[in-house]
Formats: sequence, structure tokens, C-alpha cells
Amino acid sequence: MTLSLIGLFIELILLAVGVYLYLFARGMLRFGSAEARARAEVFRADNATWMRLLGLALAALMLVNVVLHVRDLLQ
Repeated sequence: MTLSLIGLFIELILLAVGVYLYLFARGMLRFGSAEARARAEVFRADNATWMRLLGLALAALMLVNVVLHVRDLLQ
């Protein structure tokens, strides 16, 4: 049971990473200083396509894993 909960926790972390990556690629996240914001915008503009696709794929896969894992825990 403990290892199963650890696995669920890791899946939730990866789900959060996928959502964060997607939101960053879409430009919905802001950063503190103007200099950091400018560097992030340049990086985002150069890599938005693959980051958006990777974020969506990771979030979708992890969401399915989390749902199946919770279903198994409840049985």
C-alpha cells in the first residue's frame, strides 16, 4: 500500500509538470523581474511548439495513470 501511494504521488508530480510545461508554452505564466521575463519569452518563442505538444502528451498520460491508479486503490 505504501509503495502504491508513493507511485501515485510521483504520477501527480508528473501531471503537474505536464500542466506547467503546457501553460509555460502558451505564455500564461509570468515571472518576477523584467529581465527574467524577457529571457523566458525568448526561450518560449523559440521552443513553444514542442513544449506545448510535450506538455499536453505528458499531462494526458499522467491523468489517465492517476485515474487508473485511484480506481485500483479504491477496489
